Amino acid sequence: MNPLSRMLTLHPQDNVAVALADISAGETDNIAGVKALQAVKQGHKIAVKPIAAGQNVLRYGQTIGQATADIAAGEHVHVQNLGMGEHTSDYAHATEAKLLLALPDMRTFNGYHRADRSVGTRNYLGILTSVNCSGSVAKFIAEAAEKSGLLDDFPNIDGIVPITHGTGCGMSGENEGYDTLFRTLSGYAQHPNFGGILLIGLGCEVMQVSALVAGRPIRADGALRYMTIQQEGGTRMTIEKGLAELRSIAEIANTATRQPAPVSELMVGMQCGGSDGYSGITANPALGVASDLVVRHGGTTILSETSEIYGAEHLLTRRAATVEVGEKLIDRVRWWEDYTARNKGKMDNNPSPGNKRGGLTTILEKSLGAVAKSGSAPLTAVYLFAEKIDKKGFVFMDSPGFDPCSVTGQIASGANLIVFTTGRGSVSGYTPTPCIKIATNSEMYARMSDDMDINCGDIVSDGVSLEEKGSEIFEMFIRIASGEQTKSEDLGFGGVEFVPWQIGAVM
Repeated sequence: MNPLSRMLTLHPQDNVAVALADISAGETDNIAGVKALQAVKQGHKIAVKPIAAGQNVLRYGQTIGQATADIAAGEHVHVQNLGMGEHTSDYAHATEAKLLLALPDMRTFNGYHRADRSVGTRNYLGILTSVNCSGSVAKFIAEAAEKSGLLDDFPNIDGIVPITHGTGCGMSGENEGYDTLFRTLSGYAQHPNFGGILLIGLGCEVMQVSALVAGRPIRADGALRYMTIQQEGGTRMTIEKGLAELRSIAEIANTATRQPAPVSELMVGMQCGGSDGYSGITANPALGVASDLVVRHGGTTILSETSEIYGAEHLLTRRAATVEVGEKLIDRVRWWEDYTARNKGKMDNNPSPGNKRGGLTTILEKSLGAVAKSGSAPLTAVYLFAEKIDKKGFVFMDSPGFDPCSVTGQIASGANLIVFTTGRGSVSGYTPTPCIKIATNSEMYARMSDDMDINCGDIVSDGVSLEEKGSEIFEMFIRIASGEQTKSEDLGFGGVEFVPWQIGAVM
C-alpha cells in the first residue's frame, strides 16, 4: 500500500477505491488519479471511473452489486447509488484446491490433555442446563460455590461457568430445532475446555436430561454428573446436592495440568462482527494468513456465518477438496435462501446500520471481505451447526451471522480458541473458550484498547505486511492457548454469550 495515497484500489479491474482517511470534496489523490466530487469518509468507497446505471460495481475484482444510478468518477459510492442486483455465480467445484505444504518446524502450546485425546486451552467446571427453567438454579449453585470457596482446594481449575439459555422447552421434540439444540448441549458437555460438567434440568422439559445422557458415553474421564430439580426436591436441595457433585467433579478436573501439545490440536473458530470498510483489507486477510499457518501445522480453522458468505460462496466451492464438499456448502446456501424466504426475510438483510456507517453497502461486498478470513487452504469439510468436527484443515460450519449464536455453534463443534475481527468495536467473550479480538483500524483500536488484543490498522498506516500481521496473530494463538488471558477474559465476559440457534416454532 502506497503511504502517499489516501485511496486504495484493491484489484486492477475495480471501478471503486476505498478511502484510507476522510477525504474532502475537491481533494485530488495523485496516485489514484481521482478528484473527490463529495466528502467521503474513511472506509467508504469512491468511484475511480464512470459507472453507468445497471453496471456492476467491482471491488476485490468481484461484483459487489449494481449501480442504481449513473456514477461519475470521484463520486461517493454507497447506499444512495449501489444495490445488490442479480446474483449468480459459477461454483466450479474443487477446481482451485491447492494443498498447503506442512511446516518443517512444528510448534507446540501448553494445553490440557483429555481422556478422549482432545486438548483444552482452559480447565473450567461447567454447570450446563437442559432448559431455561433450570438456569437460575445453575447460577445459584455457581454463586454458592464461589461464596463457600469451593475452588480454593483446586488450584488447577480456572473457574465455574453456568451455561444458561432461553430454550429447551416449548418446542417440538423431533424436528430440526430439537436436533440442533441437542448437538449444541452435547458439544458443550464434551468440550475439552471443561474439566468436568454438572448437567441440570427441571424434569418435565422437552429436552430431557435422560435423553442427553442415555445410551452413549459423554465424557471419557467420568467427570459428568446430572440431576433434575424436581427429582431432588426443589431449589435448596438441588443447590446442596449440586455443591457436593461439583466438589466430586473438581477432584477429577484438578488432576489436569498444562502439558505440551502440537498446534495440530488447536481448533480455531473465526468470526467477524461490527465490520467496516477496512475488514476485508486488513484484519480479515491477515487472519487468513494465520489460518493458513494453523492448517500447515496440522490444525483446524472454522469459518461460519452462512448468511454472511452469501455472494462469495463461489470462492469457497472452487477451493473445496472434492466436488461433494462444494455441493454440501451450496446445499446449506440453498437451505438459507428457503429459510429466509419462509420467514419473510431476505439474504440481503445485511450489512447492518453499523456496517453501513463503516462503509459496507451490500451483503456481496461484506461477504467478500468475510471470506478473506479463510486464507488459501482447501475447504476439507462442511458441517451442520454444532456438529462435531472430525477433520483437520480449513472447514466450514453452518450458522447464522448473529455472532454469539455462531460462536456458540463453533464451540459446540469443538473450537478451543475463538478469534474475532471487528471494525466498529464488538465486545464479547465466550467462556469456556478464550476469544482474541482484532481491530481492523487504528482509530478504533486506540479508542477501545481495553477490549482489543491486536491492531491490524498498521497494515494501512505503517505498511506492515499481511504476512507479518498474520504471524503476529498466530503467535498470539499459541500464547492464549497456553494460558495467557485475552482482554475479554480480563474483563469477565462470557456470562450471556451462550446463544443456541432456535429453529422452528416456539409452542
